Amino acid sequence: MPRQPDSRPTTEQKDPLTPEQRHYCMSRIQGKNTKLELQVRKGLFALGYRYQLHRKDLPGKPDVVLPKYNAVIFAHGCFWHGHNCHLFKWPKTKREFWKNKIVKNQENDDKAKSLLLNAGWRVAIIWECALKGSRKKDLDFVIHETDEWLKSSALAVVIRGKQDKA
Repeated sequence: MPRQPDSRPTTEQKDPLTPEQRHYCMSRIQGKNTKLELQVRKGLFALGYRYQLHRKDLPGKPDVVLPKYNAVIFAHGCFWHGHNCHLFKWPKTKREFWKNKIVKNQENDDKAKSLLLNAGWRVAIIWECALKGSRKKDLDFVIHETDEWLKSSALAVVIRGKQDKA
């Protein structure tokens, strides 16, 4: 079930950028080979893992596919996938557009994970906040967590940034 965004007032603020500037900025955002993804791949490769990338025949086109381990890894950006962490902030402009887009991304993520698990794949999700921001973990630690999961029989793992102490 998709995560529900907070209910903020729908008053729009004016975008400080012109439509042309906004288009240029948005056109530079990558969907593949992101910094997070490259860090994870490099760390796994150094440990001897060999993998495939962005397999279109699998639900959600996982970022990393390890057929030998029957495992896939998604490297999720906290903004694009609406992660409930310190890196995610709702945009102040085009709120309805972003709410719809992010909720749809979450629904697609949930569907892809479910389909992969039902097909016998193991699924790891590594969130951007695990390696970025004030609550990031050490890259070697994240790679170690991923390595331990790959060697285990666990069906799924979620790796995120450090949590607040309650």
